[in-house]
Amino acid sequence: MSGKPKLHYFNGRGRMEPIRWLLAAAGVEFEESYLEKKDDLTKLQKDGSLLFQQVPMVEIDGMKMVQTRAILNYIATKYNLYGKDLKERALIDMYVEGMFDLNEQLMSYGFQPADKKEQHFANMVDKTTNRYFPAFEKVLKDHGQDFLVGNQLSRADVQLLEIILMAEEGKPDILAKFPLLQSFKARISNIPTIKKYLQPGSQRKPPIRPEEVPKVIAIFY
Repeated sequence: MSGKPKLHYFNGRGRMEPIRWLLAAAGVEFEESYLEKKDDLTKLQKDGSLLFQQVPMVEIDGMKMVQTRAILNYIATKYNLYGKDLKERALIDMYVEGMFDLNEQLMSYGFQPADKKEQHFANMVDKTTNRYFPAFEKVLKDHGQDFLVGNQLSRADVQLLEIILMAEEGKPDILAKFPLLQSFKARISNIPTIKKYLQPGSQRKPPIRPEEVPKVIAIFY
């Protein structure tokens, strides 16, 4: 395959959204092929496109890549968003792994049954404000730079901004006690490629709506 990367997933955030964000931040245009029904996933499984029989899958540089972290690692390396040396890469990996833990909480909220949503939301806010955001506030304070690692944009910055904006969708004042994260959000949001991705009409996906959940579940289960 040559040309633009092609993303295979349902028309929503899920585990593909960090990949969309990273490609957009790198200034890379991409195409998307949406799974609309179970048969679309089955076809990819039967034609050998999915090594582990699951998506996300990204066609890029002649490969059909699966596994979200592997895809993100490749994109980050290819587009110089993975630090300047082994130590910076280790820090980026460490921060991003923490972000994945939090992202799972945020991402799964829309799929919770109605009777469990309130408790899930409370747990999500608690972990965000008492575990994860204090950690990244401290990283910014200790590092004293515009970015989380080194002195240039990395995948850690991109993913943290994505998570901040997701958290604010549920609780708009969630950054109230984190002045450095507030400044970070404003700063990273104004990087031209990211600013473009935040504009209406981009390939950024909105939060999943309750009426969409059964359709998505039917594709995968």
